Amino acid sequence: MFELPLIQMSATVRAGPAQWLSEGAATFALVACILLTSRFKPSAIAGAVALTIAAGYWWTSSTSFANPAITLARAFSDTFAGIRLADVAGFVAAQFAGALAALALCGWFTAPLKAPTHQFATEPKTTPDSC
Repeated sequence: MFELPLIQMSATVRAGPAQWLSEGAATFALVACILLTSRFKPSAIAGAVALTIAAGYWWTSSTSFANPAITLARAFSDTFAGIRLADVAGFVAAQFAGALAALALCGWFTAPLKAPTHQFATEPKTTPDSC
């Protein structure tokens, strides 16, 4: 379609702590979006995910791959959206870290409140009727 070979090795460098932190944040946002939207308004998941990915492209320096399969696939596309194969492992590690953080935080945010488990040591004292 664009007169490019179907498979090419990407030369786009995406390495270093800033890129990994950015990718972890993008993955955190995506997983949190999915978990929270599925809990509160499941019919809005598709739109929420699309908006999160589109926004992530602009607010992250990593351009928000946010998915190990997409990250690996982009290694075989030598375009602006590509990633060198040597940089894939750092991105995937950051994605797993971001996903686990989102899972933990969203689980904590949405955990049901537990009733107090303490009991009174003694029964409350009653006063006799004055009648």
